[in-house]
Amino acid sequence: MTHPIIIQGGMGAGVSDWRLAKAVSHTGQLGVVSGTALDLILLRRLQLGDPGGHMRRAMKHFPDTEMADRVLDKFYTPGGCAESEPFKTIPMFNLDPDKMLKELTVVANFTEVFLAKEGHKNPVGINLLEKIQLPTLFALYGAMLAGVDYVIMGAGIPREIPGTLDRLADHKEASLRIAVEGSTGEDDFHEKFDPVSLLKKKLPKLKRPNFLAIISSVTLGMMMSRKANGKVNGFVIEAPSAGGHNAPPRGKLTLNEKGEPVYGKRDEVDFEKIKALGLPFWLAGSWGCPDKLKEALSIGAQGIQVGTAFAFSKESGFSKSVKEKAIKLILKKEAKVFTDPLASPTGFPFKVLSLEGDLSQPEEYKRRPRICDLGYLRHIYKKSNGSVGYRCPAEPAEMYIKKGGRPEDLEGRKCLCNSLLANLGLGQRRKDGSVEKDLVTIGDDILSIGRFLKNRTSYTAQDVIDWLLKGVSRQSMP
Repeated sequence: MTHPIIIQGGMGAGVSDWRLAKAVSHTGQLGVVSGTALDLILLRRLQLGDPGGHMRRAMKHFPDTEMADRVLDKFYTPGGCAESEPFKTIPMFNLDPDKMLKELTVVANFTEVFLAKEGHKNPVGINLLEKIQLPTLFALYGAMLAGVDYVIMGAGIPREIPGTLDRLADHKEASLRIAVEGSTGEDDFHEKFDPVSLLKKKLPKLKRPNFLAIISSVTLGMMMSRKANGKVNGFVIEAPSAGGHNAPPRGKLTLNEKGEPVYGKRDEVDFEKIKALGLPFWLAGSWGCPDKLKEALSIGAQGIQVGTAFAFSKESGFSKSVKEKAIKLILKKEAKVFTDPLASPTGFPFKVLSLEGDLSQPEEYKRRPRICDLGYLRHIYKKSNGSVGYRCPAEPAEMYIKKGGRPEDLEGRKCLCNSLLANLGLGQRRKDGSVEKDLVTIGDDILSIGRFLKNRTSYTAQDVIDWLLKGVSRQSMP
């Protein structure tokens, strides 16, 4: 089959939204929506009155109109809520999620993919994180109901996803093994989802999307190609200069003079060994320029995945204020990105852009009370009685330690769940009048965005695509 040359990276939460994915797919390349926290993003868009009516328009096409109506009835606020009014809360995901939460997640992922695919026939993908397991089954099914063409997953080893896609495409019950700290081989912690029990209307015929695993080593590529429970259609090989979560360095962790993880020879990927796996692959992490695209094609890659270049385009989901602050720094060539080994509750290194007044500033984060009320990055652990519990290194210290967490794990952890929603202009409004602050993640090559800003202060996804493909002939493409 014919695959795209350029994959637009799935930047979450909501940065790679339906507008950006649609704009990229319109060019014939692969637009990708981020599937992270789409349940909450839909809820807050609806509570703001659904500006433009896009959510409601998409939801009219959902196969089960009664389910879509239940979501609207519960969360839609005509005209939008007051600016000072806190957003509604929903239960956090657990191993047996609330039915309303299942429905909201299915509908939200359908809505995002439907809007990205609306008005054209080119493929669209969705990006999910293996580290955020509990919403995955419902997110995948919702995206598949909208006809998603690619599923791209990283931040872990998603070995069970290919087989899950096979089952969901046939509307069969799917089961996902859940990682539980302290569990043993005798434990059996799974989350199950039966589409028929949730979607009781006539079930539409579904296609099985292509599955691309995000990897950082040949070893992981070999494991996915040989031990996954279904067909892997290709790989995205991500270097540590990429934005968001990075794979930890192989071997003992050492830090440079700035406090960032040091990557060495063991973290380099042998592309000849990747080619020997016989699957298409894309290169990511500082490959986003015409010369690097040509290099990628010359060594046998299908193409490249690019996130950073699209991040502050007109179509991306970042709020206007975030874009303005970031572009100002880019134009002044003062944008600084720090690979923080501690910020993410996942324990993975996380790239952070320093912006004035946001949570990358130590004094700002000290002012923020520790709150964990969204829970996407919580750790699931086995209690002494054999049941499961949930804890997060970014929650109040006394609560985390009471649940058996180690005090040293609390150092430097930040609430990414709330801050990443704030990046979209959807930060929670607290009862004390405060609003959650931003924390922006971006790749190391942020200053390269300056090339799109000559004599102007904004740019489009089309500008990025046109530049990337400059000088790349059709004959040189796979």
